[in-house]
Amino acid sequence: MSANPAGNSPEIEAKTTQAAAQPSETSADSAARLNRREFAQTLGLVTGAAAISGAFVLPELAPPSAGTARAARAPQHAAREEDGAIQIDANENPYGPSPRARDAITNSEPIASRYPDASETKMAEAVAKHHSVNVNQVVLGCGSTEILRCADLAFLGPDKNVVVDDPTFESVLNFAKVMHSNPMKVTQTPDFRHDLDAMARAVNANTGLVYICNPNNPTGTIVTLDELQKFMSHVPLTTTVLVDEAYFHFVEDGNYGSVIDWIPKYPNLIVARTFSKIYGMAGMRLGYAVSTPQNISALRANVLWSNANIAVLRAAMASLDDPQHVIDQRHRNIETRRWLYTELDRDKRRYIPSHANFMMIDVGRDVGPVAAAFRDRKILVGRKFPSMPNWLRVSMGTPGEMQQFMAALREIVPSQKAS
Repeated sequence: MSANPAGNSPEIEAKTTQAAAQPSETSADSAARLNRREFAQTLGLVTGAAAISGAFVLPELAPPSAGTARAARAPQHAAREEDGAIQIDANENPYGPSPRARDAITNSEPIASRYPDASETKMAEAVAKHHSVNVNQVVLGCGSTEILRCADLAFLGPDKNVVVDDPTFESVLNFAKVMHSNPMKVTQTPDFRHDLDAMARAVNANTGLVYICNPNNPTGTIVTLDELQKFMSHVPLTTTVLVDEAYFHFVEDGNYGSVIDWIPKYPNLIVARTFSKIYGMAGMRLGYAVSTPQNISALRANVLWSNANIAVLRAAMASLDDPQHVIDQRHRNIETRRWLYTELDRDKRRYIPSHANFMMIDVGRDVGPVAAAFRDRKILVGRKFPSMPNWLRVSMGTPGEMQQFMAALREIVPSQKAS
């Protein structure tokens, strides 16, 4: 299942299956205040312990299984923070924000003491202009993850189903669990793509939301505009369809495209975007959704007030004004991806040609111990996906990082087919 990086990569297209006490206070007041203080301290300890144990790990990074799997992830978080490990596990941009965005971050320091309301308005206006829509068709989120959470809150509930590809980005399913909604997981096609026909069949009167990640995380595969057009024509307008285009900028395939322009025709359509990937600001947290004013109002009712910080707002506005940076980052990613294809082909390894800034490699065994072996070498790679237990997801790092990855891969999982 390898591709020829020198030519057009064959499209691996992917079947059916959520304070201080007042001087005059009484002893009773003092005791009550002390109790409240003790309660707050206890809550802080519990919260801190939960964070350390991985109970509150972000959905993008948390393993889907609980307990021991979460505990096993905790050392990797520590490694990311402390020991300079190569970080090719979370689909991040290794090059970071553009120079203009970095300057904007620095220049935001004088107004860091102010709430970001005015900048939020300007950012929403900039996004609306970028996509040629009205500002009331845009809502900002703390990363696109907040957009997905708000969609669940707005369109799901205990009597509702959420239809998703399997595997895909889990945030929608993780939040749906809180809503006590029913997951309808649809198995991918044999070539690891969304089975949109099967997903359409899974939609019924109880379906509150359909989630399509395009390109899909973790497989890196796409669905084409023609396929999405057919799908949208079969889904009732009463069912909300959320298309996550987090990796939109990395796609080369001419049959792929954004569906933002379809919103006037399909008022049940919501498109999510993020500044975490091509723009290199995953650590700063900013995403947004584009849809009809009615859908945006439903999402906005669930967002946190002042949910974006002043620095990322200024940096994101600068990024939208720097299209050359997008072109450069896309080129870097494509070149690195092609180099990796060549090395994997040399070893005759099986992989899924990707349309994103990560890819999946078949290691022929349970990926958990393989990832642990990489971690021992201070190389962080993707976690295990239950429906693809032998597949390793690796993000595109710098050329030097990918060379170290390939050297380690050949040590940890020697190729059985290389000549």
